[in-house]
Amino acid sequence: MSFKYLKQDEAIKIDQELFSTYGFSVDQLMELAGLASAQAVVSHYEKTLLSNQSNKILIICGPGNNGGDGLVCARHLKIFGYSPIIFYPKKSKNVLMEKLVTQCQQFNIPFVNEMEDTKKFSLIIDAIFGFSFKPPLREPYGEILKDLANTSTSIASIDIPSGWDVESGPLLAPKLCAKYFKGTGHYLGGRFIPQSLSDKYQLNLPKYQKTEGILKLNLHE
Repeated sequence: MSFKYLKQDEAIKIDQELFSTYGFSVDQLMELAGLASAQAVVSHYEKTLLSNQSNKILIICGPGNNGGDGLVCARHLKIFGYSPIIFYPKKSKNVLMEKLVTQCQQFNIPFVNEMEDTKKFSLIIDAIFGFSFKPPLREPYGEILKDLANTSTSIASIDIPSGWDVESGPLLAPKLCAKYFKGTGHYLGGRFIPQSLSDKYQLNLPKYQKTEGILKLNLHE
């Protein structure tokens, strides 16, 4: 049985039901998503780009919840012993987001005020826009995405690559644009979907291994 690719409106509806019917909070889901993202990054790159834990990781955080996932991801990477650096060009005034920034600061994770030379980093984590993004693209994100499009440094994107159209090109199930992803690793994370919700939307989620919170997918079999 193949798993289902989510459209944008379905992903939004599932989020809404998790918050209402199932009683989850935004910070709960953000913590789970950010942790899963950090686990996926380490799982995929620890023997290559991150074989030396002093290698720097640039995490670019957007203004919304995807950026929050990135802040959580940065904290967990630091806990795992890696060296994240955060670029968060438009900091949200949301109380939750401010707390996530404080947590990162308390873990001595550096913040930079402008886009760094991507060649200085072993890996870039794109936590700018998620599945709910809709045009137009406002600055400074247009210039940031141009830099990412032209870099030779490997990029790991949380949810979807920022700038992609969700329909044609969340961690809780693959989005439709995942069909167009030609990279070497696509991970499913955030192991928190109740079976009744999965059944309702016919997600056909693959089985996780034992206590694992992430699952590597083969989208092109």
